[in-house]
Amino acid sequence: MKINFIVVAVSTLFFVACHSKKIIVYANNDVAINEEAKTITQKDNEGHIDKEIEYKTGSKVELKVQQKDGSTSSIEIPEDGYYIVNVKAKDTIVGGYQKYSTQQEANRIITQEELKRSIDSLQQMAEGKNISAANRTFFIPPNTAAKISSNTDATVIGPYHRMTSMEQQGNKEPEVYRFYSVKEVRETIDKLMQHTGEKQEEEKKPKEEK
Repeated sequence: MKINFIVVAVSTLFFVACHSKKIIVYANNDVAINEEAKTITQKDNEGHIDKEIEYKTGSKVELKVQQKDGSTSSIEIPEDGYYIVNVKAKDTIVGGYQKYSTQQEANRIITQEELKRSIDSLQQMAEGKNISAANRTFFIPPNTAAKISSNTDATVIGPYHRMTSMEQQGNKEPEVYRFYSVKEVRETIDKLMQHTGEKQEEEKKPKEEK
């Protein structure tokens, strides 16, 4: 009987250990995250921080969120996997799967056509267009969550990080996701537009008409 009890106990522990809900919380400055109590208290409306938490349970996890203005909400994490929880007061998080690139590829000079495609893609992303879990692209408004992958060992690069490449481990290409705040996307679009010459041409038109 003792042996059977030990076997059952070990099996139960192994079953619990197999479950994982890994969560990256994107928040504003001065946020209090109590992993044990499953509460997130946002005390600021500006800035950006991220914190990773994890729950080793097969049961649904419910996070209670309180914003600086006193409003409250609940965010459910229903199943195992890798999640992003956005509790930023005013900014949406957007992004998705990023094809792996080496440092050499990341540093190469892109063509004007590639630049324009990148700008178009970013504009659509900021507007929440062509977003779908099937395409591994995500649009995550404040006080919501999205399951990014079933693979909790995936690499997630968050807003304001400057990482553009990573080393490949073995023969398997890494599973990488890149995310931005909508504010950051719009700032990036403005910077990229400066390299297309379109803004300069628009500025010249009034002078030529005169």
